Amino acid sequence: MKINLSLTVLAVALFLSAQGQEMTQAITLKSPGNHSKKFDLKLDGTNLTSSDNLPVDIQQKIVDGNNGTTIEVTITAKDLVYYNFEKTYKISDYKHDESEFIMPGFWYHKNLRSPKEAPSFATSDSWQVREDRLSTPLTGIFSAQNKSYYSVIRRDELKQDAIAQHQSGEVILSSKTDLGFTGFKNDAGSSALVFGFPYHEAPKTYIRKLTLVPEIIAFEKLEKGETRKLTWEVSKGKANDYSDFVSKIWAYAYDTQKPASLKPDYSNEDAKKILTNFFKESYVDKYDLKYYSGVHMRTDDCASTGSAEIGFVGRVLLNAYNSLEYAEQHGDQKLKDDANAIFASYLEHGFTKNGFFREFVDYTHNNETDVYSIRRQSEGVFAILNYLHYEKSKGRNHAEWEKKMEKILANFAKLQLADGSFPRKFDDNFVVKDESGGSTPSATLPLTMAYKYFKKKSYLDQAKKSADYLENEIINKSDYFSSTLDANCEDKEASLYASTAMYYMAMVSKGKEKQHYIDQCMRAAYFCLTWYYTWDVPFAQGQMLGDVGFQSRGWGNVSVENNHIDVFIFEFATVLDWLANERKEARFSEFSNVIKSSMLQLMPVPDHMFNIAKVGYYPEVVQHTNWDYGKNGKGFYNDIFAPGWTVASLWQMLSPNRVEEFFK
Repeated sequence: MKINLSLTVLAVALFLSAQGQEMTQAITLKSPGNHSKKFDLKLDGTNLTSSDNLPVDIQQKIVDGNNGTTIEVTITAKDLVYYNFEKTYKISDYKHDESEFIMPGFWYHKNLRSPKEAPSFATSDSWQVREDRLSTPLTGIFSAQNKSYYSVIRRDELKQDAIAQHQSGEVILSSKTDLGFTGFKNDAGSSALVFGFPYHEAPKTYIRKLTLVPEIIAFEKLEKGETRKLTWEVSKGKANDYSDFVSKIWAYAYDTQKPASLKPDYSNEDAKKILTNFFKESYVDKYDLKYYSGVHMRTDDCASTGSAEIGFVGRVLLNAYNSLEYAEQHGDQKLKDDANAIFASYLEHGFTKNGFFREFVDYTHNNETDVYSIRRQSEGVFAILNYLHYEKSKGRNHAEWEKKMEKILANFAKLQLADGSFPRKFDDNFVVKDESGGSTPSATLPLTMAYKYFKKKSYLDQAKKSADYLENEIINKSDYFSSTLDANCEDKEASLYASTAMYYMAMVSKGKEKQHYIDQCMRAAYFCLTWYYTWDVPFAQGQMLGDVGFQSRGWGNVSVENNHIDVFIFEFATVLDWLANERKEARFSEFSNVIKSSMLQLMPVPDHMFNIAKVGYYPEVVQHTNWDYGKNGKGFYNDIFAPGWTVASLWQMLSPNRVEEFFK
C-alpha cells in the first residue's frame, strides 16, 4: 500500500479513492451521569474536526511503510474529557456477504460453527471486540473473489489495563488502560475494518460461556492538556484461498509482534520433578479403577474427587505412563507401584462389554457415561500403545493388553465411515450419537502407532483413510471444529490434532507421500499457530496474573466458546521444530521456543503457588480477558479445574523425542 507523505485532504482522498477505500472516523464523548454523544469527524489538513466545538484537538498522520500504511492519531484534551475514538476503513470492492474474516484465536470464517449464544454471524454480521480477546490484536478480511485481503493491527505498546465497574453499557474507566478494540462491520453491503480506543465491544460483549450481554463502550479520562497517541497499521496482501490468507496473516503477525523467548524458570528435568507431586498426591486406590484424580477439582484445596477419566481433561493412562517412566528412571518404587496398579486395574475393570474404554466414571455419584467419544477412546489407545512400546523396550510383554488394543481397534474399523471419518460420539452398541467428523484426527495418531507396533497394514489403511478425510474435509476447507468435547465451535484443538495427525502420517510414509503429509501438516499448523499469543496482554493491579508478572506470549486461546488461555500443547512444539527443519521455516522453531519458555510460568512451587493449593497441580482455566467460566474473571482462574490434562500436556512438551523414538 503506497501513499505520498503529503498529508493534505486531497492526497489522502486521492489515495483512498484509488484503492477503492473510504476511511471515516468519529469520537464519542461522555459527561458523567449523562448519555454519551457521538460526533463524526472530517479530515482538515492534519486535523480531524467536527462541525461542533469539541473539547479535544485531534491530529492524524498517515505514513507509508514497508508492511503497510501507519495511521497515527493524537488526541489532546483542551478541557477535562471522557472519550472513545473509532475509525472505519471501508473496502468498497469487498461484498460483505462474500467476505471471510479472522480475529486470531477468536474468529474464523464467519464463526458459523459456533452457537448463536457465542459471537458468530448467526447473531450479527458485524463484530468488534477488545484486543486482549485475541492472540494478536488484529483483524483481517479476505475476499475470495479478489484473491486479496486487508488487515489492521494495533502498533502501540499495550502495558496496562483498568478494572471496569460494569460489564455492559457506558463505562468510565477508573484508571488507565491501553486496550482498544478491533473488528469488522457491514458498511452498506461492503466489508469494513473497524478499530478504535478505548475498547468498545459490539453488538454484544461475551462475558462467560455461551453468555452474550449488551455492548460495552469504555471511556478514557483525559485531563486538560493530556495527550493520548494511537497507532494502527493497515496492510493489503494477495492470497489464493482462506488457508493461504491465514498463513500469511500469522507470518505477518509474528514478524510484527516479534515475541521473544522468556528466560526458562526450569529445566525439563526440574519441571518433571515438580509435576510428579501431582502423581503422588492425586493417586486414588479405593475403587475398582485406580487413578490420578485430575478433573472436577477445586483450585483452593486440590482435594481428590471420585472422577476417573481416560482422555480429554483426565488423561489417567497417559499420566500413568509418564509416572512409570519417571519412576524407573529415578528409582521411585511408590510411583512405580501406583502407575502399575492403574494399568492393572484398567486391564481388569476398564472396558465395556463390547471392548471400549470406560471413558468417564464418577464414583462420587455412582454413575458413568454410556456415550463414548472417538477422542477419549483414541487418547486411551494412544496412552496404552506408548506404554506397551516402553514396556517392550524393557523386555516386558503384555499379551492381555495387546488383545484389548486389537479389540478396540477392531471397533474403530466398525465405526469408520466410507469417507474415512469417525463419528464424534457413539454408544457401546455402535449407535452413533453425534456423526460430526471434527474429532477424526484424534484417531489418526493411535492408528499409525498401531501399524508400527503390531505391523498390520490394515491399521495403516485406516489411518490413510482418516488422513484423506482430514485433508478433504478439514484442511482443504480450512474448517477446524469440534475437537474439544465441551464445545461445538471452531477450536484450537481441532487444528492442533490435524497438524499432529499429519506429522504421525509422515512418520510412517516415504518419498512423495511423506512430502505430501508434511505439506498438509504445515497448512494445519498455521491455523493452530493463530490461536497462540504473540504478545503479552496487560492486567490491572489486583488481578493476580498481572501482579505475579504473568506474560501471555506462547499460551493458546481455547475456542470461540471458551475464551480463556491454557497450556494445551502436547506434541505441537515438537511438530513445529520438525516442520522448521523440513520446510526451513525459522519462525516455527523460534515460536516453539517462545511456547516452551512461557508455558511453565505458573508452575505451583512453595512460596510461588499462583493461587493453587498443591505443588505441581498445574492451573487450567487461565482467564486473561474479560470473560469467565463462571467464577473470578480476568486475572484469575475458574474455581474448578482439571490438572490431569495440564500435567500430561506439559509432560509431552518436556519429552520432545518420544514420537520419533516410537517410530524408529
